[in-house]
Amino acid sequence: MQKILVARPMFPDVIERLKQYFDVDANEGDVLSADEFTRRLADKDGALTAGDMVGAVQIAAAPRLRAVANMAVGFNNFDVAAFNAANVLGTNTPDVLNESTADFGWALMMAAARRIAESEHFLRAGQWNRWSYDSFLGSDIYGSTLGVIGMGRIGQALARRARGFGMRVCYHNRSRVAPEIEAELNAEYRSKEALLREADHVVLVLPYTKENHHTIGAAELALMKPTATLTNIARGGIVDDAALAVALRERRIAAAGLDVFEGEPSVHPDLLTVPNVVLTPHIASATEATRRAMANLAADNLIAALGVGPRAGRPPNPVNPDVLGKARA
Repeated sequence: MQKILVARPMFPDVIERLKQYFDVDANEGDVLSADEFTRRLADKDGALTAGDMVGAVQIAAAPRLRAVANMAVGFNNFDVAAFNAANVLGTNTPDVLNESTADFGWALMMAAARRIAESEHFLRAGQWNRWSYDSFLGSDIYGSTLGVIGMGRIGQALARRARGFGMRVCYHNRSRVAPEIEAELNAEYRSKEALLREADHVVLVLPYTKENHHTIGAAELALMKPTATLTNIARGGIVDDAALAVALRERRIAAAGLDVFEGEPSVHPDLLTVPNVVLTPHIASATEATRRAMANLAADNLIAALGVGPRAGRPPNPVNPDVLGKARA
């Protein structure tokens, strides 16, 4: 029987599904260190990961490894070049988390704009003793301009929500979306610089790549309105967190909402000292229904990629499909 590693604690019923096909080594404790992950992967044919780094070192140490299923849309934890060189297949879990992630991004944007976390801390500290006309004045969502950077599935889901709030929508993407999608969403393409100058609320939903590292840094923050907010539900590293902390402290932008961080689970300490930022621990897809859908899709991908089950050899979501059907190099 083929062996697999499930690198993170997982829904028990998903583990039971996998046990129908594989000898499962399931991690039920803390996140594995890089060395422990590599050690436990060494005799495996496949793995189910959730952000664990898999590159040339791990692949070389695991000569039987043929497939790695990531329980996430992003796969920047995969060294795709190393996967291709060894004919190891990687998969991800797109689509099933679009709406829940868009919901959360919207909530985070609204919390930042209306200073919800900041005012809650004030209340809990016992500082609220009277009503004041200028207490925690925030910025409107309704009738404002939404700027979406990354107009993929989740970006489009955000743009659909904007219609109910009477918002103008502008977007920036590596390439323009189809004219019929622009028309459906009433979305206007902008350069990144023009979007940052124009938008009242900027939301980041682009994938992390080397080219996208620090897409938002000090220079980009300087283009934004002092009344604007920035929300990141994409990936850590897309924002220069140190530069953002400075901009927030100096009120060069009004507020931010962050669900992802550079170097997470560590958070830049300066972000913890500014009041006008809402911080959440990478939970944009965290509804039970969505996380179950992600886990089951990752399992479907791994089962099929390792040549068993009803879709044997045809995993739904390969990220490097050119290696399908090729022997491990």
